[in-house]
Amino acid sequence: MSTSKGWKEELGRLRKELNFKSFEMAIAYINAIAQIAEQHNHHPKIINTYNQVILELWTHDENAITDLDWKLAEAFDELDVNFE
Repeated sequence: MSTSKGWKEELGRLRKELNFKSFEMAIAYINAIAQIAEQHNHHPKIINTYNQVILELWTHDENAITDLDWKLAEAFDELDVNFE
């Protein structure tokens, strides 16, 4: 199932793949979302390969996607505009 702004529901996770112009931009994005994740006290799985970043969100205690995951996805989406 696809969702807005590139998020997909796959295997009980919200997943999004992003590609940046460089490794440095990918790392800058990861650092920026780390701040947001800390503010929400909810942390994504982050996979980085050169200029690609893959994010996965799910609530570990529930082993499912919850409102907390959707709120964090929305917060990340607001940040995405600065990295386009």
